[in-house]
Amino acid sequence: MLLNPAIPALVLAPMDGVTDALMREFLSERSPYSYCVSEFIRVNSEAPSAKTFAKDIPELKTACRTAAGTTVQIQILGGNPDALAEAAARIVQLGGYGVDINFGCPAPTVNRHDGGATLLKYPHRIETIVSSVRSAVPIEQPVSAKLRLGWDDAQAIHKNAEAAARGGASWITIHGRTKMQGYTPPAYWGPIGEVRRSLSIPVVANGEIWSLDDLKRCEEVTGCRHFMLGRGALAEPGLATLCAAYLHTPIERVRMPLFGSSTERWSELLGSLVNLSATRGESDARTLSRLKQWLNYACKKGGAHWFSEVKRATTTGDLLSTLHLLSLGRDIPLCATGIERS
Repeated sequence: MLLNPAIPALVLAPMDGVTDALMREFLSERSPYSYCVSEFIRVNSEAPSAKTFAKDIPELKTACRTAAGTTVQIQILGGNPDALAEAAARIVQLGGYGVDINFGCPAPTVNRHDGGATLLKYPHRIETIVSSVRSAVPIEQPVSAKLRLGWDDAQAIHKNAEAAARGGASWITIHGRTKMQGYTPPAYWGPIGEVRRSLSIPVVANGEIWSLDDLKRCEEVTGCRHFMLGRGALAEPGLATLCAAYLHTPIERVRMPLFGSSTERWSELLGSLVNLSATRGESDARTLSRLKQWLNYACKKGGAHWFSEVKRATTTGDLLSTLHLLSLGRDIPLCATGIERS
C-alpha cells in the first residue's frame, strides 16, 4: 500500500520537466520519501503505447521502484474517461503499481486541451473519470487524484473532492491554490483541512511547504498526516529528512543535513548528480540545464544566494569549479563563469 492512513507519509511531488526518472532516482536515494509520483503522462483520445510508458517511466522494469526501492506512482492526465481507463489498465499490465490522475496542472496549453485544472470546473466529469480509472485497476492497487482548490473559486474543492471520493479515489492530494492563483504565495491550507474533516478517505496536503515550520503550520491548520513536497524539496535538499524525522515516517535513507548556503555541500551533491547523469548517457548541456534549474529554486527560496556567480557557467565542469572556489572563499576567474576576458 502506497499510503497507509495510519502511518504518516512524505511524498515527492510530480514536477513537470523536473522530477523525471533520473531525479527520482537521485532524490529517493538521499531522502526518505514514502513514494514518488511521476511527471504526468498525457492521454488524449487513445492510451499511450507501451513504448511511451517505458520511455517515461523506466522504473516499470524494476517493479515501479527506484534503485533505492522507493515506489513510483504513475500520474496520467487527460479528459477522456475511456482513454484514461485504457491507459491505467496498460500501466498495470506493464508492472505499474498505483495510478494518480492529474486534475491540478495550471499550464494553459494543458488546460486548452481538456486536461489538468480545467476539469475542476466540472465535478461530474471528475467523478466519471475517477470511476472509469478505478474500474480498470485491480482493487488492491490504489487510484488517487491530485486537485487544486478550484479553477477560480476555492470553495469548489468541496464538490470536486466529494466527486473524486464518490468515483472511488483511494485518497486525494490537494494543492492549496486555485488554478488562477498559479504558484503565487500564499497557499491556502484552511480548505484542505475542511475537506479532510468531511471525507472518509485520506487527504495529502501540498503547497508552500518550504521549511519544517511550514509543515508544522500546515499540519496544525489541516490536521493532515500526509504531505507532499515539491519545490521546497529542491530549494533545501535536507528538508525531506527533517520533515520525515518530525513525522516519524518509517522510511530509512541517508539523513542529509540542511544545506542552506553551504557551497561545499551543494558542490558535493551536484557533483554526484553530474556523475549519475553521465552514467545514464545524458548530455552535458542537459545536465547543466538541470543543475541551473535546481539552483534557481534554491536561490529564490533557499540559501543559494550565490547563484548569480554560477548561472553563467557553460559546462558542468565550470559550474562545479566555481562552486569549489566559492567554498574555499576564493575569487572567481571571469572565465569560470563563461565570460571572455577582453
